[in-house]
Amino acid sequence: MQTILVAGGSGFIGSNLCENLLKRGNKIICVDNFLTSTHRNIASFEGNPSFTFIKHDITRPLSLKEKIDAIYHLASAASPNHHSRISYHAYPKETMLANTSGTFLLLGLAQKNKAKFLFASSSEVYGDPLEHPQKEDYRGNTSTTGPRSVYDESKRFGETITAYFNREKNLDTRIARIFNTYGPKMIKEDMRMIITFITQALEGVPITIFGDGKQTRPLCFIDDLVDGLVRLMESPQAKGEVVNLGSTDEHTVLEYAEIVKRLTNSKSEIIFSEKLPQDDPTKRRPDIEKANKLLSWEPKVSLEEGLKKTIEYIRSHNS
Repeated sequence: MQTILVAGGSGFIGSNLCENLLKRGNKIICVDNFLTSTHRNIASFEGNPSFTFIKHDITRPLSLKEKIDAIYHLASAASPNHHSRISYHAYPKETMLANTSGTFLLLGLAQKNKAKFLFASSSEVYGDPLEHPQKEDYRGNTSTTGPRSVYDESKRFGETITAYFNREKNLDTRIARIFNTYGPKMIKEDMRMIITFITQALEGVPITIFGDGKQTRPLCFIDDLVDGLVRLMESPQAKGEVVNLGSTDEHTVLEYAEIVKRLTNSKSEIIFSEKLPQDDPTKRRPDIEKANKLLSWEPKVSLEEGLKKTIEYIRSHNS
């Protein structure tokens, strides 16, 4: 049995990761401060003797008595929606610190424990890409001063810190660049595209699209993404590597709205609202050849299957 620390473990991806790791027979230490996450995502684990929760801000030192074998760092606000009360726009300072000083402190903890370390980076490090699809060696097209920079640039610097510990201190690290992900345990207040579309469709209110709806995204179901994270952490060949994790099944935002409307049998009207937020990428798709070769990984859950599971989850938790 391994003892694994999951920072940001009550968030959407973190809580699904905790569930997966518990099923694999690991002992989990979940660390979160609930700034942009929710206790309900981990409530079902709390009777499990292999699960420990610590309410803590990872930008402050964390002292643990037990030996840690691995650390997953997923602690950061992530929603880009300006209207969300839990987006990185609502918590710019906290977002920057979680991905920089928080990363530095967790890497120090990993070094002390001789533990493996995974930094959950983001496709946002590519910015509004001039290369399509995006390979790991693409250096991106980001703004250092725009409204999204508090997230994009702090993720980029978090990668820098992680790579430093690998290169200079020989720590066993890896970096996951996570592309758009969806599924059960998404937080409604996050106001990401898919959960907002599903919520609007189920409530029968207009499904609102920013811009003309022609911007594209691939969506990876959470089970596939978590499988990729675990494979990345456990692969000896992944030490020091940067790996894209995401779906290559790219659709326009309008197409997603239409699919959600059909699957929910909704009468909602699809409307076009505000212009695209500043620096919002118009296209995004990962090149996952590296993940396929290094981890034997690729998404398996179809878009329709994943959306049906997500719709059912949202229905059952909002009733």
